[in-house]
Amino acid sequence: MASSVDASGEPVPTSAVLMSASKHIAARCRGENVAFLKCKKEDPNPEKCLDKGRQVTRCVLYLLKDLHQKCTKEMDAYAGCMYYNTDEFELCRKEQKEFEKACPLS
Repeated sequence: MASSVDASGEPVPTSAVLMSASKHIAARCRGENVAFLKCKKEDPNPEKCLDKGRQVTRCVLYLLKDLHQKCTKEMDAYAGCMYYNTDEFELCRKEQKEFEKACPLS
């Protein structure tokens, strides 16, 4: 895994990339996630919450692009470690620390 974005600069949300950015996603996309979960709880019809789901997706993709622009090397190293180690956080603490230092939670 060479990069967390494709050749055009768009994020590639693999499981390793999403796991690496999970703390940032939880912090920055909280409102969108809460609204989506609330919608799903209130209405079991999946079609009713498509717009809320799109908002979550949009937030996450924007965040991934932003993280990659701000701390490319650290994001790629952390996501690469997670990919290589099948998303095992314990095996990537060094890369996690460097990533969180370069791109602190806001």
